[in-house]
Amino acid sequence: MQTLKTAKTQLKNAVSTAIKTAIDKGELINADIPDFVIETPADRKNGDFATNAAMAGARVFRTAPVKIAQAITSNIELEDTFFERCEVAGPGFINFFYSKDFYASVLKDVEEEKENYGSSDYGQGKNINVEFVSANPTGPMHMGNARGGALGDCLAAVLKKAGYNSYKEFYVNDAGNQIEKFACSLEARYLQLYKDGIEFPEDGYQGLDITDHAKAYADEFGDKLVDIDSSERKKALVDYALPKNISKMQSDMEKYKIHYDKWFFESTLHDSGKVKAVVDLLTEKGLTYEKEGAIWYKNKEVCTDILLKEGKTQDYIDKLELKDDVLIRQNGNPTYFTADIAYHKDKFDRGFETCIDIWGADHHGHVMRMKGAMDAIGYDGSKLVVVLMQLVKLVSGGQVVKMSKRTGKAIQLGDLLEEVPVDSARFLFNTREANTQMDFDLDIAVQQDNQNPVYYVQYAHARICSIIKALAKDGVSPRNCTVDELKLLKESEELELINHIAAFSEEIETAAKEYDPTKITRYVTQTATLFHKFYNACRVKVEDESLMQARLNLCLAVKTVIKNILDMFNIECPESM
Repeated sequence: MQTLKTAKTQLKNAVSTAIKTAIDKGELINADIPDFVIETPADRKNGDFATNAAMAGARVFRTAPVKIAQAITSNIELEDTFFERCEVAGPGFINFFYSKDFYASVLKDVEEEKENYGSSDYGQGKNINVEFVSANPTGPMHMGNARGGALGDCLAAVLKKAGYNSYKEFYVNDAGNQIEKFACSLEARYLQLYKDGIEFPEDGYQGLDITDHAKAYADEFGDKLVDIDSSERKKALVDYALPKNISKMQSDMEKYKIHYDKWFFESTLHDSGKVKAVVDLLTEKGLTYEKEGAIWYKNKEVCTDILLKEGKTQDYIDKLELKDDVLIRQNGNPTYFTADIAYHKDKFDRGFETCIDIWGADHHGHVMRMKGAMDAIGYDGSKLVVVLMQLVKLVSGGQVVKMSKRTGKAIQLGDLLEEVPVDSARFLFNTREANTQMDFDLDIAVQQDNQNPVYYVQYAHARICSIIKALAKDGVSPRNCTVDELKLLKESEELELINHIAAFSEEIETAAKEYDPTKITRYVTQTATLFHKFYNACRVKVEDESLMQARLNLCLAVKTVIKNILDMFNIECPESM
């Protein structure tokens, strides 16, 4: 049983029944019960829940809210609920206070559900695709990929906990213009090893990894490519270097504790004819035209129609300066955008009801046109959810760090994972919402004290394990408590902690609804804070055996919540530190 949801349902029904009773008694005029909300007050001293039912009913009952509130409270039955009392406050709010049964029931929930505590059926088993990182395979992964990896992996975990069938995917851009640029860059660096005067492409990839690949090929195969056709030379170099890059990406992700369900290769879309098929489909729908030897997509027309339906004014739309997009270049090659449409179509065709992409904030202009393209080919563009992620800066000693101490080069994901514990990286990258810029403090990430958020949470779990071990030496072992024994927990620190535990499943659902795993990181950090507060205020080992066991049960509940979250995020949950 999810005690918190049950309590809300009980309260909603009790208020509705009280209003009906007041109407039957003639205390309120006969009218339909208006919609009202049950919510948590900003200050829990004012109650555990509050309702605006009296204010919402003022017009229909033609009575002052405070009188309606009095009619409700005088007729409400709380005997079979998790609430012991209620009171009218201010202009007509009604505040409700939990009974001791509520707190006992929460701890029983955790005891019974164990590793499943916090899980929800909110997602109803719907298939949801989470595509993240999808770094260009022509070079090493960077800090943005590190942040996107942690956010994407933890978001997929939250969605799974919320009852979705989440599926993690990495899109490998192993075709198109960037591969041609990669090939030209490799070719130039390779030929420069054997010939003078070889110019490097103006738009080529300047990274040292290109030079390293060219040298590695030369060391292994010598000058066999020097005097052959350029197209053959480039293909040989790409066939040599690209798999190494992809293998490095895969190993870095594994080291980062990210295990994808699928590595999807763009080349398969071209080889299968799906890219051409999507152009044909748009043409059939009258959404393409030819100009200057290229095939264009009527992006401006599609997006304008969507925005007008959303109620946007033409003046607003004009300021966006929408433009049409090229689908097929003059040379007959499809653009990246065309392949991207085909890829997202493929995801929906595989049965995903929602597709989530985590993109860098610099791709914000791409969001509307991709959603519009989905609508254009007959899919629901609103089912494509794009989480935009802001930049991350590495900081050490209060200064921005751009170079790796180990290599002296720009810091890559692999460098970060050699300098910072993986658990720290995964947790810290999930402490700030994706849409906010982030400073990643390298000093904090390696600290083993309470300044490091993941250490702080892990320490709370280890402390509970230590409490249990210490009591075991004295012959005390945790046992299941009766409801009456759990009702002995009445200190404010105890009740505040149980209240927090009760909200775990609701926090999971909210994080899933908002596609924001950082809510759970903050939640578990607050769990640790409230536990430490409880531990400092309430001795666990006391003479009253029943109270001691009740407090042990509370410790075990906190331990379960922390472990469930850290396990969900694939972060170590140590029993000693």
